[in-house]
Amino acid sequence: MNRINPLYFALLLVVVLLMVMFKLSSAKSELLQAKEEYKDTATLVKELSTLKAVYTDKSKISRDMKRLLGNTVLKNAQIQEHTTKSGISISSQSIDAKALNYLMGKILNSSYNITSLSIKKLSDEKASVQMEIKW
Repeated sequence: MNRINPLYFALLLVVVLLMVMFKLSSAKSELLQAKEEYKDTATLVKELSTLKAVYTDKSKISRDMKRLLGNTVLKNAQIQEHTTKSGISISSQSIDAKALNYLMGKILNSSYNITSLSIKKLSDEKASVQMEIKW
């Protein structure tokens, strides 16, 4: 009675081996899933950093706005530009439809972080505009 049967010991080793193999296979599948999540996260980080570089380039946005507002179509629109350390505020109390169309076409087709935009119709040919662009 004091001796352990070698068959019981062998059976115990087989059961332990099967449990270890099961745990190893589940750990492998978890590792593969973690690798896939890491690849997805790395791709997302790369995209977000690229977008951040495009939307937060202060010098590019400032230079583009000065070039845009210096255009001959917008000279007569009396557009006021106020630059802060967090962005640019553009406003005009009376802008004609052609200048407004040009301004909106250029701004909305570019990559700017527009935080607020307000356009109010004053008459058939005139409107007022207020816009904030952040960087």
